[in-house]
Amino acid sequence: MRRALAGIALAVTSMVALSFLVPLALLVREQARDRVTTAAEQRAAALSPVLALTTRRADVQQAVTELDSADQLAVRLPDGGFVGTPHAPEDALDRAVRGRETLAVDTTDGWVYLQPVVLRGDRVAVVEAHVPAADLTRGVAASWGVMALLALGLVGGSVLVADRLGARVVRSSRSLERASLALGSGDLDVRVEPDGPPELQEAGVAFNTMADRVVDLLAVERELVADLSHRLRTPLTALYLEADRMGATPSARRVTEAAGQLEGELDSIIAAARTPLAAAQSGGGPGTAKPCDAAEVVAMRLDFWSVLATQQARPYERSLTPRPAPVAFPEDDLAAVVDALIGNVFRHTPEGTAFAVRVERADGHVFLTVDDAGPGVADPEAALTRGVSVGGSTGLGLDIVARAARTADGELTIGRAPLGGARVRVSFVLAEPGR
Repeated sequence: MRRALAGIALAVTSMVALSFLVPLALLVREQARDRVTTAAEQRAAALSPVLALTTRRADVQQAVTELDSADQLAVRLPDGGFVGTPHAPEDALDRAVRGRETLAVDTTDGWVYLQPVVLRGDRVAVVEAHVPAADLTRGVAASWGVMALLALGLVGGSVLVADRLGARVVRSSRSLERASLALGSGDLDVRVEPDGPPELQEAGVAFNTMADRVVDLLAVERELVADLSHRLRTPLTALYLEADRMGATPSARRVTEAAGQLEGELDSIIAAARTPLAAAQSGGGPGTAKPCDAAEVVAMRLDFWSVLATQQARPYERSLTPRPAPVAFPEDDLAAVVDALIGNVFRHTPEGTAFAVRVERADGHVFLTVDDAGPGVADPEAALTRGVSVGGSTGLGLDIVARAARTADGELTIGRAPLGGARVRVSFVLAEPGR
């Protein structure tokens, strides 16, 4: 593009310069010629009064010498004699005498001006003013050189300006291209600084708007996925519990199989929906997530699960720190962690089993602890292995929790709870230790 713009500027400016230079050069040459010929005519006219007074050779010679020291004036006297050196052709002199008309004649060595002077007795003298060819073009070459230099400067300047403009356009275009490729490869934080011509600036603003919209849409998608998880896991848990209540009957097995298949499909959908965004945000780290208050999120999810706990006569205890507990972790992801932990209590303990949820803040960390009074976890290491969960499920719940803890620079531990069952404890790095 830079070459194209420079070539266009070169062609256009050259044509404009030529369209002005050619007439201007001719005008300069004509002005130079007019200047010297006018001076010659004035010198010739100055001799007319002298000839009107006297035609004596000595007097005329003295007048010619005073008016012209370059031997460019001559006078043809009425008797046919000459004062000075004539340069005009003989036929031109005869024509001026006979016709008594002023003549301007171009000769091989310059230009000649003939001015007849009518004297008493019908006599005619002719004043001749000669201009050498060199004088006709004196200063023209220098003027043409100056104009040529100005034209070259104009052309060079226009090409330079076009090149700079092209470089600016190319730079803006390449910046927009790099940003588009980065956005396409998953860098959702990439933005461009609108630069260049107005059109490219508008394109940059439009790109930034599009990128912001993509981020918003992906955030909405994450919320929908999280909402899907929250909405469907509770009915699935209820189905499992209902199947257990029905006992070892064919109907119970069919309900369990259908619920398991539905849960598998749900897990696949959630994983597929989360994977593109996770890849797009890879490398961002927990520090780039918008902090949320762990105590507030846990309280919100406990309110959700309390309805089912009341239906199943499960006593539960909540203990939430009154201090702010911000963690650099998305709110919907933290909600999914809480749902996975509480959902495991409902899924792997009988109805009426008590549980407790605590959120504590200490030593630059926030700790989320879920205890239950169930049978506990015999093999904690196996429980953290995806697909080998102690309850015979896919193990997705604790795997989600473990990955969330690692993302937030924390850890997941499983032990024995004071209630007699399992204790699952997740730590998150405090987002704002100074608070």
